[in-house]
Amino acid sequence: MRPRSSFPINILISRPNCRCISPQQWPRHISLPLDRRRHISAYGYTQAKALVYPKHGAPADVLTLHTHSISPPHSKLLTLRTLAAPLNPADINQIQGTYPTAPPFTSDLGTAQPSAVPGNEACFEVLSAGSGCKEIRQGDWVIPRRTGIGSWRTHVQVDEEKVLKVEKEGLKAEQVATVSVNPVTAYRMLKDFTPLKAGDWFIQNGANSGVGRAAVQLGKMWGLKSICVVRKREGTEGEALKREMEELGATAVVSDEEVMEKGFQERVKEWTNGGRESPRLALNCVGGDAGMAMAKVLSEAGTMVTYGAMSKSPMRVGAGLLIFKDLRFVGFWVSRWGDRFPAEKKETIDEVLGLIREGKFKDVPMVEVPWSYETKKEELLDAVQGTLEGFRKGKGIFKFGDT
Repeated sequence: MRPRSSFPINILISRPNCRCISPQQWPRHISLPLDRRRHISAYGYTQAKALVYPKHGAPADVLTLHTHSISPPHSKLLTLRTLAAPLNPADINQIQGTYPTAPPFTSDLGTAQPSAVPGNEACFEVLSAGSGCKEIRQGDWVIPRRTGIGSWRTHVQVDEEKVLKVEKEGLKAEQVATVSVNPVTAYRMLKDFTPLKAGDWFIQNGANSGVGRAAVQLGKMWGLKSICVVRKREGTEGEALKREMEELGATAVVSDEEVMEKGFQERVKEWTNGGRESPRLALNCVGGDAGMAMAKVLSEAGTMVTYGAMSKSPMRVGAGLLIFKDLRFVGFWVSRWGDRFPAEKKETIDEVLGLIREGKFKDVPMVEVPWSYETKKEELLDAVQGTLEGFRKGKGIFKFGDT
């Protein structure tokens, strides 16, 4: 029977000062170093694939899978392999052209038309580093320093200053890939807009989202009480979600339909010591009448922070809420905050990752989408389309294998 090797059986491998071995004695599995895996060509070029779009529009209509090569890094350049990259609503909005910022259309990847790569979050592994790199080395894990890196691809080459190094011990790639948007948003909204002390209440909608789950957990750690609003689910599914939110730390869990009922304000009074401990902070990602229903239960001089507008409906603020309750309505965009305060962003990320290592912070439910070198465009587009659907089992995330 012919051996696993394609060489004739009588050929031997020989090197100076080394004993000869026959093919039958070769190891069955050889673990190659980073710079010798299949995605590195004989000339040192990295073979990469990326989802790209040449114009704004529906993802299914404009996204294509493009193959290209990346030259060896020099100076302060890093060649990165993507380990995990989430699919966030903002990524979809950028493709559609409805988001305030978007990655540039360029011909850098050799596309037929100038194109952009979607995706703002990711965990990357450093494959190779240019001789001018000082802080980051081969094998390190890094995340984007700013949004717009274009993470829906197998590999990317960037300047060392474009990424932040992450200590990977005790962490999974998907945890690192999802840390810089949702947990950081929740952390800063709870800390930066109104002073809260242990025992204080806050209310939030979209509570089972990535931001909402992070806010519940952080709030519990800091001694805060929370009213969590989720979209109504029928039967056992609704009860299971309520239990899940309570296990994360929610004090009270209600549906979006209950918030709109006339008796909701009275229920809040019952929970908050007759209204004497009314919520001082509301976190709003829905907008419309549902957002205003939360505003009505805020304490005097309370604050509503809006960070999303899922309903796509405007909020009509009554004059009485401004004059007699002195409420404050503000917005928060974590991308702009991170660009303005990069040091604080890194501190927040490091603190959240520390909580994850200690087992004090649970991951958001995720639906992994495998991406290997053989993965077809249609499989990736199906995952992107799933991000646009209503009820999902978890956050979609590209999990990269043999690329």
